[in-house]
Amino acid sequence: MSLRTLSAAAVTALSISIVEGGSAATIAGAAPASTSVATVFATGLDSPRGLAFDKDGTLYVAEGGTGGTTSTVGQCLQVPPPVGPYTGAMTGRISKISRDGTRTTVVDGLPSSQTGPASGGLVSGVADVTFAHGRLVALISGAGCSHGLAGTANEVLRVSDGKTRRLANLSAFLAANPVANPDDNPATGDFEPDGTWYSFVAVGRTLYATEPNHQEIDRISANGHVSRVVDFSRFFPGNIDWRGPTGITYRDGWLYVGTLTPFPINPGKAQVFKVNPRTGDFTVFADGLSTILGLSFDENGALYVLEMNDAPGFPSPGNGKVIRISGGSRTVIVSGLSLPTGMAFGPDHNLYVSVNGLGFPPGAGQIMKISVPQEADND
Repeated sequence: MSLRTLSAAAVTALSISIVEGGSAATIAGAAPASTSVATVFATGLDSPRGLAFDKDGTLYVAEGGTGGTTSTVGQCLQVPPPVGPYTGAMTGRISKISRDGTRTTVVDGLPSSQTGPASGGLVSGVADVTFAHGRLVALISGAGCSHGLAGTANEVLRVSDGKTRRLANLSAFLAANPVANPDDNPATGDFEPDGTWYSFVAVGRTLYATEPNHQEIDRISANGHVSRVVDFSRFFPGNIDWRGPTGITYRDGWLYVGTLTPFPINPGKAQVFKVNPRTGDFTVFADGLSTILGLSFDENGALYVLEMNDAPGFPSPGNGKVIRISGGSRTVIVSGLSLPTGMAFGPDHNLYVSVNGLGFPPGAGQIMKISVPQEADND
């Protein structure tokens, strides 16, 4: 995600609050019968982000990694303080979680980087995973010279048998195709030349990826060609009204995209856009939301929205929630989540959510399993 205006105040806010057992979240519903149950499904993860299930019900987890100390200061354009300069190492990975919660490594040694100390050393690496025509693909967001890792690039990777192969070079696309109104003021902006890619979704053989720092959605074809779907900076200039697209999903011919807004958090200012993937035209599908990092539809067409933090100020553990939007009503499915960063429905119809995903030490990341209550007649 973009860490726009996230300053030293966040270091204190991102204190350690590791969740244990089944008491990870405070549950809320529209009625006493609409009660969720949240339990820890998997532990031992490093900055977990996006989630995806294969056809056999195995969960795959994108992990940001643990960052590193390699610097590229003096070699290329850097992200200005307090967010930058970044440092990095090859500590990112993808894990898979069996049905009993056992973690194994699919592939490691992937790029991982972290912000400067004044921003809390927040880590990014593998941002998301998904399956396109049965093949695992990964979205990398912690690479590139501007993230402390010369000779690497943010990219889309095909993953097979513990090895990766580049499908698309996203850093190169950003360099060759600048957005209209980037937040690139060296004194006040946090423009990242390689971007901070956050999420993607497969529609047939085509991928659609979000990049919040530059404020865009891009299309990656099966042959690796990258093209822009929409440049949100044309409508919300980065240095005036930044709205960074993060979570993305697809239904019935439309992309649905959630947004972040600048820090400190102003609750209720985030939105979900409904986007035409062919033309880039968009409308507001839902507003009055906060710090959206994930979206997912259930089989009945209700949209589930993952909010990282719904309290004013800077992100802190215990303020994350999942909201169901169905028709004209909204239901809080679960609240009290600890800095959630990714969400997916499992084949068992439960929600799986990455928590402790931002600002926690190595191994503190977890996946929560959340039962989803039936929609009430008045939902």
